[in-house]
Amino acid sequence: MKYVDYERPTSLKSALDILSEKGDVTKIMAGGTDILVKLRVRSEQPDLLMDSKEIPELNELSFNHDTGLTIGAAVPLYKLYADADVKKYYPALVDSTTIIGGIPIQGRATVGGNLCNSAPSADSIPTLIVLGATASIQSSGKLREVPVSEFCTGPGSNVLKSNEMLVTINVPAPADNSAAHYMRFIPRNEMDIAVVGVGSYVKLNASGDKFESVNVSLASVAPTPLNVTEISKFLSGKDVNDENIEKAGQLAKEASKPISDMRGTAEYRQHLCSVLTKRSINKSIERIKGA
Repeated sequence: MKYVDYERPTSLKSALDILSEKGDVTKIMAGGTDILVKLRVRSEQPDLLMDSKEIPELNELSFNHDTGLTIGAAVPLYKLYADADVKKYYPALVDSTTIIGGIPIQGRATVGGNLCNSAPSADSIPTLIVLGATASIQSSGKLREVPVSEFCTGPGSNVLKSNEMLVTINVPAPADNSAAHYMRFIPRNEMDIAVVGVGSYVKLNASGDKFESVNVSLASVAPTPLNVTEISKFLSGKDVNDENIEKAGQLAKEASKPISDMRGTAEYRQHLCSVLTKRSINKSIERIKGA
């Protein structure tokens, strides 16, 4: 591993000043569970490693019934899934964060880091997409908001510029008669990367017999996490029944663009997209109905 300088700023301004001056040779560390591995194998070779764990804005975790949930980019997973408001109002975030690595990893890893690492298989990103989350991105002179659905641009790449950093992820307040769910398939517990992951969000009408809106996002089946807008268009206003949910599964299968690798063939992944999409939508419906 090459020699790397280390900075641990304690204010957002200090961090942004560093990025303004040295952003093109700097890597930001949130939890470090991804970047430290990349440094060791030399797939990343920055001159400077900037630790963001001491920046107050990046450690915010707060919920407001009107504005929703704010997740600082450096908040570790265990704090997120142990939070009472998250468990009550955002169980899909619990679904996705409790399966990222083991307990030691969850003590360091962050949703912000998972998003910025931008792996197609990331477990937290589909959940954020279906919940309509936005990323607050800051540079020395500008704050901008980017929908999480538009954040990733390719495997390991995203919209962040060299002088910018992710500060918070903002998730809207939950609507009445709505719920979300995340699930994935892995061939065995020792292989922690999803073969396919599916996040779903469902909002039903007051009587619970029609879909008002549905969002589905897929992991591990394209260069970036997929937002399957075809399902949203198809199910809106439709009856809640097996036939329509079956069609949603087929649309997920058709939208996927998987490759074959050691974890599964492309054909197997497409089959899983259909199966898991149907299961996840049904799980979201069960949560709305209090199951």
